[in-house]
Amino acid sequence: MPKINKIEKMTDNRYLNMYRYKVENEKGHKGDYFVASRAESVEKLKINGSRKDTDAVIIYALYGENHDRVVLEKQYRYPIGGYIYEFPAGLIDKGETYRQAAVREMHEETGLDLEIKECDPMFENSRYTSVGMSDESVSIVYGYARGNVSSDYMESEEDIKVVLADRKEVGRILKEEEVSMNCAYHLMHFLTDEEPFSFLDNNKVM
Repeated sequence: MPKINKIEKMTDNRYLNMYRYKVENEKGHKGDYFVASRAESVEKLKINGSRKDTDAVIIYALYGENHDRVVLEKQYRYPIGGYIYEFPAGLIDKGETYRQAAVREMHEETGLDLEIKECDPMFENSRYTSVGMSDESVSIVYGYARGNVSSDYMESEEDIKVVLADRKEVGRILKEEEVSMNCAYHLMHFLTDEEPFSFLDNNKVM
């Protein structure tokens, strides 16, 4: 099994930091591996087993009386130098559960209220988003959004346009726009499934 001989913290930022891993594989090859993490210190990296908590939450919410629209955000992202469609999302504050964070983030970023859909916990389990470069883990929360879209609660550094997309618009977005992976996957099901949340039904879980 490959081993890590040393870990160095390279940055000191509030939300995200870079770490250098001094690694060695089974063939004896040594090198550097760079990891982005929400951890504040080397001791709190998930590789050390001291932190099993979920870093962030993503919200897949349906909107409208017939649940025929989905809540999306068109957000500017510096790594790609442009806008990309995503679900509402955000980091979990200290002392919050991921579900509490989902309700808060939905309201802050869109002005909408979120009613969480109950489902088997396996659907909300914390998962790694890009394990080749980060130990960040995220839970997805499902639910129904109500109210009127508003930017009044959005943080000043955020550049977000809220989109309530029906199936026709979702089809166009998937064909023509940049879309995050987790969002695109669920939107493909939204396009084809008569009841988008049918996969959450407990009686279908083996």
